[in-house]
Amino acid sequence: MSYSLPSLPYAYDALEPYFDKQTMEIHHTKHHQTYINNTNIALQDMNFQNLPVDELITKLSELPADKRNTIRNNAGGHANHSLFWKSLKIGTFLCGELKNAIENDFGSVQNFQQTFENEATTRFGSGWAWLIKQNNGKLAVTSTANQDNPLMGQSIVNVSGYPILGLDVWEHAYYLKYQNKRIDYIKAFWNVINWDEATVRFNYIK
Repeated sequence: MSYSLPSLPYAYDALEPYFDKQTMEIHHTKHHQTYINNTNIALQDMNFQNLPVDELITKLSELPADKRNTIRNNAGGHANHSLFWKSLKIGTFLCGELKNAIENDFGSVQNFQQTFENEATTRFGSGWAWLIKQNNGKLAVTSTANQDNPLMGQSIVNVSGYPILGLDVWEHAYYLKYQNKRIDYIKAFWNVINWDEATVRFNYIK
């Protein structure tokens, strides 16, 4: 089995004016596809190729040393982007148990948003900002470099938890529309979060 590019559940222009059509199309068909291609090549003739990608990236320490970084970077990219596409949608609202948990763990939704924006803004270079559910059930905001994912675990990326939502802060995710103004892209993200998907993920891990 090899990994394949997941179809988007919406048109490339569905997130306008916040995320532009051209960026979405290039991001999906070029960047994400490249991570998949590189992962499939690296996994040839290995027993790990039948694992779901989210499971694969939890087993990096079990991979051959000469393939580990390649799979970390590229399978990480596949896992991260697969979550990212599902996490985007205009017209959903934060409510219910997830809203209550955010208010309990951050003090308010506004505090959560500020914490997330700070984490995404100050992630130096390329990487991701995350809302995660920790093993103790508490929510936390964190970030990772490059295509690292909290599922990779404390020993690999110095953070551990289940991603509820993530924001890609690589320049390829926003440069065509926002140029060097990462903060404008981050603030636009609040208009396109699929809170329904985030709630499903929040409830998946008890």
